[in-house]
Amino acid sequence: MKKKDLVLIGAGGFGREILWQLSRVNHGTDQYNILGFVDDTLSLQGTLINGVPLLGNVHWLDSYRKNICAVICVGNAKGRKDIYTRLKGNHHISFPTIFAKDVQCSDSVKFGQGCIICLSNILTVNITLGDFVIANLDCTIGHDAILDDFVTLYPSVNISGNVHIGTCSEIGTGANIIQCKIIGANTIIGAGSVVVKDIPDNCIAVGSPAKPIKFHE
Repeated sequence: MKKKDLVLIGAGGFGREILWQLSRVNHGTDQYNILGFVDDTLSLQGTLINGVPLLGNVHWLDSYRKNICAVICVGNAKGRKDIYTRLKGNHHISFPTIFAKDVQCSDSVKFGQGCIICLSNILTVNITLGDFVIANLDCTIGHDAILDDFVTLYPSVNISGNVHIGTCSEIGTGANIIQCKIIGANTIIGAGSVVVKDIPDNCIAVGSPAKPIKFHE
């Protein structure tokens, strides 16, 4: 099988973690030919990031005329959405869903494009993930959960069954969401929070039980 050319978008800490994860995926399979990172940070241009070149800013992809895979390694949900919006008209680019080698996942889980499922995640049955969902290290997602596009789960999030999380929401490290709850779009759940009631759109909610403390547009 011919290896697929791939770039990592975002050379920060999460990007370096995904580089490591992909090196594990590649071991013994050689699925991807990792060309390097692209990142808009001026100080990184022309450098090596953990042994992999920084190829240029995101506009580098505009000049690459071959088919290429891109992984958007940006934890911030709105930032990830902005990058995809900027690139989606380039028909040379595809956005594969990336799984760590030890992910446990049933065949009844549905994934959109561009998702990143990190080490030690467990996804049970009849789960639906939209496009560009990130599940960081050591998360669990229970039966019949729905995570809409661009949702971010930070490490060690536990989601019970029949939970629905809206577009571009972010769930902080160590948060727990009990069964059958709805978290609105563009909402942030603080680290360590426990969600026992529905949380509306466009807010920051923290605590145990989690309550909105601030609303935004």
